[in-house]
Amino acid sequence: MKYQIVPVTPFQQNCSIIWCEKSKLAAVVDPGGDINRIEQQLEHHGLTLEKILLTHGHIDHVGGAKALSESTGVSIIGPHKDDEYWLSSLPDQSKHFGFLPVEGFTPHQYLNAGDTVSVGEQSLQVLHCPGHTPGHIVFFSAQDKLAWVGDVLFKGSIGRTDFPMSSHNDLIESITTVLWPLGRDVTFIPGHGPISNFGVEREQNPFVADQLFG
Repeated sequence: MKYQIVPVTPFQQNCSIIWCEKSKLAAVVDPGGDINRIEQQLEHHGLTLEKILLTHGHIDHVGGAKALSESTGVSIIGPHKDDEYWLSSLPDQSKHFGFLPVEGFTPHQYLNAGDTVSVGEQSLQVLHCPGHTPGHIVFFSAQDKLAWVGDVLFKGSIGRTDFPMSSHNDLIESITTVLWPLGRDVTFIPGHGPISNFGVEREQNPFVADQLFG
C-alpha cells in the first residue's frame, strides 16, 4: 500500500492519500480542507478515488469530507457512531476554530471495531480507540505494518483530552491495549506532525512509555 501525506487546513492536519499500487484505487483519510490540493495529488498519481475514510469528527479532519464526496461521488466511511455529536456540531466548530462555514453531515457508513475496509485489493483493519473523542478509530494495514492513528498518538505526545466527551484514561487505555499489541515495528501516521513507530514511543514518549506502567 502506498501513501502520501497532504497537510491541510491552518492546523496542518496530515490528510493522507492511500492507494493500492496494483489497481490505482485510492482512499483519502481525513480530508479536513484544501480539497483542490487533494484532488490535484490524486490526479498527479493517476489514482481513482473510491472512498473517504474518517478517523474522528473534529473539523480539521473532516471539514472537507462532504465537499470531496459531492465532487467525486464517493462515500464517506467512518468514524464510529459515538462521534455523531462532533459531525453534527461542525457549524459550531467552524465558528469556534475560525474555519469557513461547514455543514454537519452523516457519513454513508459508520465503522466498528473489527470491521475491515478495502482500498483496491488491499485491506485495512478498523480499531476503535476512544479518548480524544468517543468515536475515534484507527486504520491499520497489517501487511504493511502501517497505522493511521488520527489524534490518538503523536511523536512524543498524545491526543488532547480537554474536549467535551474526551477521556484521558480512555485514551491511555486505547494506546496501551489496542495499539501496542499491533507490534513495536508498526509505523504510524499521526493527525499532525512527523511519523514515528510504536517501538520508539514505547521507549521515549513521556505520556505512554512502558516504564510509566511497569
